[in-house]
Amino acid sequence: MSPSVPESPATRVEATGSTDALPVSPALGPALDAARMPRRSTLVDRRVVAISALACVIAVAAALVAQVLTALIGLVTNLAFHGRWSTEFSSPAGHHLGAWVIVVPVIGGLIVGVMARWGSRAIRGHGIPEAMEQVLLNESKIPPRITFLKPLSSAVAIGTGGPFGAEGPIIATGGALGSLFGQLLRVTAVERKTLLAAGAAAGMAAVFGSPLSATILAVELLLFELKPRSLIPVALATVVATGMRHALVGSQPVFAMPASSEPGGTALACYVLLGALIGLVSVGTTRIVYGIEDLFEKLPIHWMWWPAIGGLAVGVIGWCAPLTLGVGYTNIEDIVAGRLGMAALASLCVMKFLSWSIALGSGTSGGTLAPLFTIGGALGAIAGIAIATLAPALGVDPRIAALVGMAAIFAGASRALLASIVFAFETTRQPVGLLPLLGGCTAAYLVSALMMRNTIMTEKIARRGVRVPSEYSADFLEQIGVGKACTREVVSLQVDDRLGDIRHWLNSGKAEAQHQGYPVLDGDGQVRGVLTRRDLLDVRLPDMHRIGDMLRRAPIVVRDDHSLREAADHMVAENVGRLIVVAAQPPHAMIGILTRGDLLAAHARRLHEYRDANRHLRIRSLLRRGDRRP
Repeated sequence: MSPSVPESPATRVEATGSTDALPVSPALGPALDAARMPRRSTLVDRRVVAISALACVIAVAAALVAQVLTALIGLVTNLAFHGRWSTEFSSPAGHHLGAWVIVVPVIGGLIVGVMARWGSRAIRGHGIPEAMEQVLLNESKIPPRITFLKPLSSAVAIGTGGPFGAEGPIIATGGALGSLFGQLLRVTAVERKTLLAAGAAAGMAAVFGSPLSATILAVELLLFELKPRSLIPVALATVVATGMRHALVGSQPVFAMPASSEPGGTALACYVLLGALIGLVSVGTTRIVYGIEDLFEKLPIHWMWWPAIGGLAVGVIGWCAPLTLGVGYTNIEDIVAGRLGMAALASLCVMKFLSWSIALGSGTSGGTLAPLFTIGGALGAIAGIAIATLAPALGVDPRIAALVGMAAIFAGASRALLASIVFAFETTRQPVGLLPLLGGCTAAYLVSALMMRNTIMTEKIARRGVRVPSEYSADFLEQIGVGKACTREVVSLQVDDRLGDIRHWLNSGKAEAQHQGYPVLDGDGQVRGVLTRRDLLDVRLPDMHRIGDMLRRAPIVVRDDHSLREAADHMVAENVGRLIVVAAQPPHAMIGILTRGDLLAAHARRLHEYRDANRHLRIRSLLRRGDRRP
């Protein structure tokens, strides 16, 4: 530009098309942290300590609730099937009711239906999907009445012969207890979610003495994240709950197994193939359960009566096969210990599946873990016995096969892979089963993921339009610094420019006039604020209006060493679409601008890594290089 040519405001705009290290307004220079600067994300803080302490308190309460629920189930079972007043945990299989046993589950279903209609419909089902829905849609706020309605309804349903485990209702009750604490105290929604997960995990640990798998299950099905601020409280809660169980019940494994020998290579391959077959079964099981639920939906009667109809099926099947009644934890122990023959295993597998799937489809209250373990364990044991009989040289142990089947069906149905593996180990304490469990559960997980979009835990809420996270990965925006993604070529305006000149320039069609936001500089080159294209084209302002008089707020800034995640959160908090980028070191000069478009563009690398398959090394070229070397 020739010095003799007069410089108009629009010309000055174009001349400042590139800027490096423009100073920010002095009002922001000394105290950027206090002037609309994003918060630095930290792994943990003092709040985590407080939430952890609260989670431990909830764990004590959840462990006590677990013992109370177990006692209630025992009381209802003894009253309904044995006519005695006792809270001792007993099996309904030893009853002397004859054909009258059919009536008992029907009565239980009627009571549950009444409680669901006039208490809360949320007590229907096994509880985990409902807890997931509250986490995803309602800031983890579970109605307080669920805290006592869920254990009461489950005690009635299971105590009157329902083929469910106590673990599902206890997990749901523990989660409701954690949510209740989170609603009584002043906490954030994320902290309330952590307390809910801590209560749920503590409930599971209190039943099975499995703190590690309970923690993993909370991560996979409730937290949907793996962050220190949520993992620490949940892990501490499971430790406390397990300690409570050891003090009240004992430290023996829930499903004791005799010692087994280390599997060989051929046996390990058989366990992996068995896991894949069980994965197919888990897919079919999930579809049948929800198919039965769909059939109940078509009945021309109110859903309050459905549990009674399901109870009728439970009673008839229980009359024919008494082992299907109740929680059946002793059945699982007998299966993995190798105490049942082929005929007993086949009968238990088929009858338990029919009884459980019909009852669960009817909407009564009960868990899925124990029934799935019974079905999968029986199938695994049947396959193990068959292989050991027909091909003993393969070295397959029917007890390990039962253990693999037990865990693999849950891994396939729920896709809680790691929780399934660790749970089977913690409840049996069979170290030689770890490798077969890893191979078999992973194979089942693979088959399930290929054939089924939703799981037995998520299908119900997915039908209601809830999108459930299925993958947990590091935040991509957290891995990129603002300085690497921001636009360095900044087009800026002057405070003394007239609005009419700027509007004429914006309509010129030039590339630098197409941006959506422009920093505004004063006579000393200091940044005073940002104006958007919408601000500049506002028809209510006259052309002679001064640009500097349009500024209403100080510039919203971010440092170049912040992450894009921190910058994106800052945009949301300040309700802006662009941020001034300043240097991390004093005097915090402006070095660029970050827009929402820059945030989206940063994802290009992530999409490239996922979608673009390339070959970077070729064997032939490597061999040629080797031949050329002396």
